[in-house]
Amino acid sequence: QVQLVESGGGLVQPGGSLRLSCAVSGRTNSAYAMAWFRQAPGKFREFVAALNWSGRNKYYADAVRGRFSISRGNGENTVQLQMNSLKPEDAAVYYCAAGIDISRSGSSYLYWGQGTQVTVSS
Repeated sequence: QVQLVESGGGLVQPGGSLRLSCAVSGRTNSAYAMAWFRQAPGKFREFVAALNWSGRNKYYADAVRGRFSISRGNGENTVQLQMNSLKPEDAAVYYCAAGIDISRSGSSYLYWGQGTQVTVSS
């Protein structure tokens, strides 16, 4: 069984930074493509960022490009999301996902974390 565990959420003021981390554990036979999605209250889940198994190919949502950066962590199946210049509209539950191929579509990912809350408020 594969599990994803997120960490790093919290409360930050507008303009501040946070770093989210996600680790895949369990039956991991190969490197996964990994992604972050978010869902704010009353809104649909939306794509944030993704990288492929090697970490060399990356996708970003237009709303976060230039402010957020996705990267591999120290482990093969770990991923981090560095979020800078945070805005109130970035507040949401952020979910980590893992799959075979990099994609902007949530349906492409096989495994999901439980989510971590990011609150942006003064």
